[in-house]
Amino acid sequence: MTTSLAAPAERKPLLSHRQILAILAGLMAGMFLASLDQTIVSTSIRTIADDLDGLSLQAWVTTAYLITSTLTTPLYGKLSDLYGRKPLFLIAITIFLIGSVACTFSESMFQLAGFRALQGLGAGGLLSLAMTILGDIVSPRERAKYQGYLVAVFGTSSVLGPLIGGFLAGQSEILGITGWRWVFLVNVPIGAVALVIVAKVLNLPHQARDAKVDWPGALALALGLVPLLLVAEQGRAWGWTSAAALSCFGIGVVGLALFVYVEHRYGDDALLPLRSFRIRAFSVGTGGILLVGMGMFGGMAALPLYLQIVKGATPTASGLLILPMVLGMMSMSIVSGRVISRTGQLKMWPVLGVSLMLVGLILISGIGVDTPLWLTAIYMLIFGWGLGSSMQPMTLTMQNALPARDMGVATASATFFRQMGGTLGTAVFLSILFGAVPGRITAAFQAAAPTPALQAALADPAVQSNPVDAGVLAALSKGTEGTISLTDTSFLNHIDERLALPFLQGYSSAMSLTFLCGTAVLAIGLVLVAFLPRVTLRQVSGLEQQRADEAALAEVTLAAELAPVAGPAVAAPAVAGPAQAGAPEATTHRDRLRDRLLGLLIPDLDGALATLAVAERARDGARRAHWEVTEHAATLIEARRELIRHGLTGDQINELLLLSSAEAARTSGNGSAVSRSV
Repeated sequence: MTTSLAAPAERKPLLSHRQILAILAGLMAGMFLASLDQTIVSTSIRTIADDLDGLSLQAWVTTAYLITSTLTTPLYGKLSDLYGRKPLFLIAITIFLIGSVACTFSESMFQLAGFRALQGLGAGGLLSLAMTILGDIVSPRERAKYQGYLVAVFGTSSVLGPLIGGFLAGQSEILGITGWRWVFLVNVPIGAVALVIVAKVLNLPHQARDAKVDWPGALALALGLVPLLLVAEQGRAWGWTSAAALSCFGIGVVGLALFVYVEHRYGDDALLPLRSFRIRAFSVGTGGILLVGMGMFGGMAALPLYLQIVKGATPTASGLLILPMVLGMMSMSIVSGRVISRTGQLKMWPVLGVSLMLVGLILISGIGVDTPLWLTAIYMLIFGWGLGSSMQPMTLTMQNALPARDMGVATASATFFRQMGGTLGTAVFLSILFGAVPGRITAAFQAAAPTPALQAALADPAVQSNPVDAGVLAALSKGTEGTISLTDTSFLNHIDERLALPFLQGYSSAMSLTFLCGTAVLAIGLVLVAFLPRVTLRQVSGLEQQRADEAALAEVTLAAELAPVAGPAVAAPAVAGPAQAGAPEATTHRDRLRDRLLGLLIPDLDGALATLAVAERARDGARRAHWEVTEHAATLIEARRELIRHGLTGDQINELLLLSSAEAARTSGNGSAVSRSV
């Protein structure tokens, strides 16, 4: 009977491959919005700042977007667990589109920063919710078949973003609208397509949960994060020990302490439940993602500067030159995903990935002015392989560490800590870079001073008469070449090559120091991810696991309800008496609870009952056969005894009746075995 009943329990997947691809199309459109916006704005922000007369304020445009997108990521995750993915994903796309349209009407950098903050409120949900929904509809073992599509979105946006941004920013007008404003308007058609697809196909079941929304936790998190993100972005300009920076540090620490207190009070309803950190896979994964995010964004922030300053590439060209790293990330993400899907082995990939990142960044730290681009491309490819084989497996680890009902919290936490690591890495490593540049340039000029090339340049009349070189010559004569303003490095493209070379060497040396600092962070990250426990990947999707968990919970609940009712019924005497007046009501209640439990545990109840009836008939047939065999055995034993009374030996009887040794043993003696079997 067990085998027969197991068949109905093996349910088909919640969604077919075709349905998953339809949902994936909407997720990809939403993710493309957020990923394209980051790359397309980065290459056009200089033109935008010049047009709005706010070059010194351009950092605030990035900071505002970063603050709101980071802050809302965990909030989207928790709210989607409570109220469903679809409404929150639609809200995120809508807010992002409203912010995009508003950005096109900006008349100042302050307005643009405000509208970018509005954009960030939507962007915080686009990436994390897309990964969460994928976890809902696809099991971890099967996710490799689909995650390649999402990785392709990042790769495509990394290539198209700089090209589109550079092209649009370079146009004076398109259809009567200033060219750079199309950088934000281009989001509108993409977002409209995403809205239509998501509204039509993303129809996932959701069981509403009765829980409080942790708004105090969200406010405390804002109080802690906003000052820290501000100082991370602006600390280099303010000075890390300035009054503004120290105030931000103090407020941030107080806010984070308050956040931990509020989360402790809210328990399971918290924005980021503290119980999650008692799970080793989640806590170690969180630390690993934070450190890998620091190393990743630290390397990715300095590489474009190397290509633009040292190699003289344009912003658009530098975006294309980073393509090997993007291809490495895409290819290894797909390969690692497919191997994980086939083997179920997860732990080795984060270790391998961080190791490859570490090796790649060590190699990158050795590049200089004369390093050929093809060799740099190989180093970037290795670094990209490390990214592709580390980030997704760590996210998978965190998703498997928490119950399926907390899928939103787990995925949003992974995204949140990766963004925090990226922010810290960018701020720290760029501060190291620009802090080391003046001294490295001075050292490069001192090393080049006795060389014939520099001496010839200083004595060259063409150099002395060129006004472009005048500033550098004046600084050299005073010994202040290390204090030349580096806020605009475009002068390096116009001064004499012999004078520019020490500047390029100084930049390259400072970047090498930055990359080496990144390797130190990745080395710590490697030690940490080595302690990731081996997790068992779920064989079902998040939604299917939630259903199974809810059914198990219902079984336990109903069993608890049945216990006090079934107890008296079982203990009751066979003959009804006056004390049994309430027994029919109790029995009816017990039957209703039993039927509810059966409905939850066995979806096809009629089929299960039919199978049960067949099994019962087979059982009755087996019992009849057993009884007949027992009767025949008893008859044989009596005949054997009668033959013995007539003088035959046991061996003669066995030979006469053609009994085997086992049958002879079973029918010999006093028939106790038969009696016991009967």
